[in-house]
Formats: sequence, C-alpha cells, structure tokens
Amino acid sequence: QVQLVESGGGLVQAGGSLRLSCVASGRILHVSVMDWYRQTPENERELVASMNTLGNINYGQSVKGRVTISRDHAKNAAYLQMNRLNHDDTALYICRATLTTLDNQRPQSVWGRGTQVTVAS
Repeated sequence: QVQLVESGGGLVQAGGSLRLSCVASGRILHVSVMDWYRQTPENERELVASMNTLGNINYGQSVKGRVTISRDHAKNAAYLQMNRLNHDDTALYICRATLTTLDNQRPQSVWGRGTQVTVAS
C-alpha cells in the first residue's frame, strides 16, 4: 500500500508565501513523476507543477514565475514553494505520484488527499 501525505497549507495574507510538502511512503520501487494539482471551490482541477526524475519541469500558466517545484528523490518527496500568493490561489492542493511498487512494476498514479491553501485578500 502506498500513501501520499501533503502538508504545509494554511491561511496566508495576499502577497505572502507558503511551502507545501508531499511525501510518498510504502512499498515503493521508483517514483518517476510527482505533480501538484489544485482544486478550486468551484471544483475545477488544474495542474500547478510537475517534475520527473530527469528534472524536467512544467508549470501551470496561472502560477508560472511564482512557484517552484523541487524533489528529494531519496525521501520520495516533492515540495512546492509558492510566492506572491493572491486570492485566486485559494484551493485544495493535491499531490500525485506516478510510481512503481515492489508488488507491481506497472506504473500507477497515486493521489494524496490534499492540503488547503486559503489566501486572504
């Protein structure tokens, strides 16, 4: 069983910063890609940032220039540094990992439950 746990969300003033963390645990063989998505109160889900093991990174257009994704491969962790936050960044931030396990070497996607970010204007 593989589990993703996010942390670091909270209430922040507009213009502030937050650093989110996501750690994957369990019988993991290899994590190829880790992504951050966000789901708005209107239930729209969009990609925030994605990073693979080669270091290739993609950012969503709405956050480009304000967020930085990083990974610690040894810890199966991903981080999202978010700066200059505004009200539109209010959302549930959800981590996803594409990985293989000791029990199943076919790549599968595993989602966390998310961490809430609320930006007060």
